[in-house]
Amino acid sequence: MIVDTDNDEVYFTPLYYTMAHFSKYIRPGAKVIGLDHSDTDLQVTAAQNPDGTIAVVVFNEGTTLKTFELSLGESSILITIQPQAIQTIVLTN
Repeated sequence: MIVDTDNDEVYFTPLYYTMAHFSKYIRPGAKVIGLDHSDTDLQVTAAQNPDGTIAVVVFNEGTTLKTFELSLGESSILITIQPQAIQTIVLTN
């Protein structure tokens, strides 16, 4: 966030929106959990929140649409993410 006091304006940077996205889904007290992924265009992290939900945050830094399979235990789902997009999948028990 950049504050221009001379013009009484506030500018929200891309980093501000990224941090807001993470903090909406990864709550205080969450624990980062391990994961495996093989697509180098995707940056992925996961955390288990105190309420037991798991937030998986995916950033597609590539320039093409990506589809991948998200698996947890016996369950799996196909996820599609746009290029240059950030997306969060929340898994509940």
